[in-house]
Amino acid sequence: MEERSSILFDFDKKYNKTIIGTDEAGRGPGAGGVFAAAVYFEKITDGLINDLAILNDSKKLTAKKRESIFDTIKNNTVNEIVCIEVEEIETLNILNASLKAMNIACSKVIQKIKNNNILTLVDGNKLIKSYDYPQEFVIKGDSKSASIAAASILAKVSRDRYMLQLHEEFPMYNWQKNAGYLTAEHLNAIDKYGLCKYHRPSFLKKHFESKILV
Repeated sequence: MEERSSILFDFDKKYNKTIIGTDEAGRGPGAGGVFAAAVYFEKITDGLINDLAILNDSKKLTAKKRESIFDTIKNNTVNEIVCIEVEEIETLNILNASLKAMNIACSKVIQKIKNNNILTLVDGNKLIKSYDYPQEFVIKGDSKSASIAAASILAKVSRDRYMLQLHEEFPMYNWQKNAGYLTAEHLNAIDKYGLCKYHRPSFLKKHFESKILV
């Protein structure tokens, strides 16, 4: 397992720059905000690589495994986690909201580290809009770059914890299980109870249109 994380760290090292990795969590769900995290590893040691032996794309790890390395990432990096809430998602659209969250998170990390030799690695196939620093997108970067993988875990765990809090307020939608994704159970609950303030109305248009057609 250690070899796997070494490969991820080697990917970042090959750039010979100060690497900031960024990723988002929550673009797909029909409820809740979208999160983005930015991560810079200040000091990479053999011990840290070993402690993060399971480091990978957050989607490839169980919730328990993500939680197990969350604090290690937080305590060994300069990082920021940003949430863009539903109202702004509806105004900007989900892609722009995700990119805005990344922009804020990365810019805050850069301001903290005060280094001129910086490159931001962005997961996916889009660059951050109106971003003042050098950047490069990396397709499937969360399974290639240690910094992006770490950011994916911070964003995912933070969003899951946030959805648990929202679940306490609106338990009928069972967000503790579906995290706001539009599962059959979630859609049935929407049909029964209607939308709440944390739903993304634009994501439910097709669902409601299909009901009208029926």
